[in-house]
Amino acid sequence: MRNKLTLALGEAIFILVTGLLVLYSALFGVPQPNAPEELTFVVPLEANDIDTVNRLQEQGFIKNTLAFNLVRTLKDYGQISPGGYNLSKNENAWLVAYELCVQQPDMKWVVIPEGWRKEQIGEKLAGEFGWSEQELIDWNEKYTAMKFDYLEGVYFPDTYLIPTSEKNFEVTQRMINRFNEQFGPYVDKFYQKDIQWTTGLKVASLIQRETANPDDMPLISGIIWNRLLTGMKLDIDATLQYAKGKTDGRWWARVSPEDKDIDSLYNTYTNKGLPPTPISNPGLDAIEAALNPAETDCLYYLHDPAGQIHCAKTYGEHLENIKKYL
Repeated sequence: MRNKLTLALGEAIFILVTGLLVLYSALFGVPQPNAPEELTFVVPLEANDIDTVNRLQEQGFIKNTLAFNLVRTLKDYGQISPGGYNLSKNENAWLVAYELCVQQPDMKWVVIPEGWRKEQIGEKLAGEFGWSEQELIDWNEKYTAMKFDYLEGVYFPDTYLIPTSEKNFEVTQRMINRFNEQFGPYVDKFYQKDIQWTTGLKVASLIQRETANPDDMPLISGIIWNRLLTGMKLDIDATLQYAKGKTDGRWWARVSPEDKDIDSLYNTYTNKGLPPTPISNPGLDAIEAALNPAETDCLYYLHDPAGQIHCAKTYGEHLENIKKYL
């Protein structure tokens, strides 16, 4: 009788253990033991954590969302950071959670704002990817300076998902490729107006730095083109800021009256015409405005403290606007 009880107890324990192992595998186990290779799982910049975990299950990287979240709770893991992760479907929930919550992503999101100069972009990239001082110098002076027309203005402002293994010269080409994709349709449109694409890009870069408001861009474009066509100097402060470079640790430092005498080809107070290169990397709104300026008789403009633009046909009217609005 005792032997039968022992045997029955052993069978019950075996069944229980087997059931627990099956349950564990169903919740925490490997989704596809024979999965041949890693796949990239992308977490968007503004991703919701719940949605991210649900997508992990939907795409076959984990078996159960509740089990995965339990792993994170037991291991005291935080939320999953945005980025791209190289994951395999032959990993269990514990390993997937570690790779997503502890390790750095294999691809990082990098947002490049409109109107930055290439050195600013280089500084941001260096910070994101841990570039050395020499790698940053190479970005500024070597890889972005291999063609004169590509010295500035072609490092397109956008949101990029960049592999952490990508070298600085590869990032350079990535941004140029994006510029070519976005700017390509405008090349023929500029040529149809007898405007070289390099000229259109220079004008767009000035518009971008003179206002961040897309509604004002066509008017500023019209004024810039009016000055160019009438032979006036452009007298644009943003070109002085570009010529000054980094001042007291800041790019685009405020202009002083003395800066109007800076000895630079970018000084549009002392040199007629456009600067030698663009002064920033403009977005599509500024490019569109350069191509389609507003029809205006104005030659001068200013922004009041509220950001409202006011233009004038004559310098005398411009002085009155200065008194009135500034």
